[in-house]
Amino acid sequence: MINYLKGTIRRLYKEESKIVLDTGSIGYELLLPYFVWRSLEEEYIREGSMLEMEVYYHASERQPKPVLVGFRQESEKTFFEKLIQVEGVGVNTAAKALVFSVSTIAKAIEEDDTGTLIRMPGIGKRAADKMVATLRGKVTPWALLKDEGYDSVPKDPILGTIQEEVVAVLVNLGHRQTEARNMVQDASESLEANDSQELLREVFRIERTKGD
Repeated sequence: MINYLKGTIRRLYKEESKIVLDTGSIGYELLLPYFVWRSLEEEYIREGSMLEMEVYYHASERQPKPVLVGFRQESEKTFFEKLIQVEGVGVNTAAKALVFSVSTIAKAIEEDDTGTLIRMPGIGKRAADKMVATLRGKVTPWALLKDEGYDSVPKDPILGTIQEEVVAVLVNLGHRQTEARNMVQDASESLEANDSQELLREVFRIERTKGD
């Protein structure tokens, strides 16, 4: 049973929300819920970065190929273990559904807020009702977590090389990862830049206009 891994990120697969973590002699493929992936971006964690992950290990007769789901905190993993107790919500469904932070989902369950729950990918009204019926009153500790309570799924643009260079500059200047990506996306929509300096100037122009 794999409970915890520490190593270097060998590969990032953004489209599949997966990473390969090299622990020295073995590379483990980890499936990351969306909010976990976002936390890596917020901290500008890239290939070559050291990373510690809590791991949920799943294998069964119906799915003999093991699935490893990675989390930054033990509290995130224990909430995931609660979530997959809901009938019809399997490991893969739960991992893809977690686009909000743990506290946001737990609060929605405790408050019978199925409107928030059905915004999770793969979770319809029936599944949302089952989540509330199964877990309400059992996830209060997670609802009180001081994690980042996303109230919506932020836009997460796929950027090119020049754009990523500007994002890196903005992060080094103190901007949060998501904020920097959105600033660059806005600038790219108004200007087709040929180099990073040109795009950075456009970001500055737009931000200065907002301040006027």
